Amino acid sequence: MAIVEDDKFLAGLIVKKIRSAGYDVFLWNDGDSALPGIEQEKPDVLILDLLLEGMSGYDILKSIRNNPKLKTMPVIILSNLGSKKDIEQAQVLGINAFLVKATINLDEIIGHIDRVLKTA
Repeated sequence: MAIVEDDKFLAGLIVKKIRSAGYDVFLWNDGDSALPGIEQEKPDVLILDLLLEGMSGYDILKSIRNNPKLKTMPVIILSNLGSKKDIEQAQVLGINAFLVKATINLDEIIGHIDRVLKTA
């Protein structure tokens, strides 16, 4: 399990909740450090913000989908963006779920992780 989230407070809450659900988790707070970490750790599921310092979440997602070792990795977008265009752009890149931060709680995030892992 891995998270790329630049909001350190929110990232801390999500990490704590994921660990309490029994998962190990890696965390990166910016796009530039995330991709090398993802390539090294190869997490079972990636929770990815779209608006990041450095490399954007869209760019990370494109890189993952173009990497033969990572292209099937399940990705859940967790973003403040939520327009139809943003969702469609992420869906074209092969996401498993698109969650809008303002409309989701921590338990629902865990529920999405569980579902993605069951279908992966």
